[in-house]
Amino acid sequence: MTASYLRGGFRFYNRLQRPTEFAAVFASNNKSSDEVFLFLARKNGTDIARLGVTVPKRHITKAVDRNRAKRIIRESFRLQKKKLKGMDVVVLVKKEINKNKSKYADALNRHWEKVTE
Repeated sequence: MTASYLRGGFRFYNRLQRPTEFAAVFASNNKSSDEVFLFLARKNGTDIARLGVTVPKRHITKAVDRNRAKRIIRESFRLQKKKLKGMDVVVLVKKEINKNKSKYADALNRHWEKVTE
């Protein structure tokens, strides 16, 4: 593994990039959901965790808020990356994230735990 992976950065190899990669995760049945997030996950056959984030414009209209939601999710993923080895995870945001980050951090942590079971 590279030093960056051990440091905990969010590099290109930690991202789901192709539509086929997203489709493979969407086809899986490992799901966790609440009123704000939908998590989909599957094993990827490697020892690297990868993340895809989807924040639809119809749910969060302002680009600033969409980008903020993505930053919160990426940071949570970065902190949980070691637990998620060998997993591809897609996170869909179903509702706008309010200013209270700690509430959503708890929800994200619950979903990471549920997905890794």
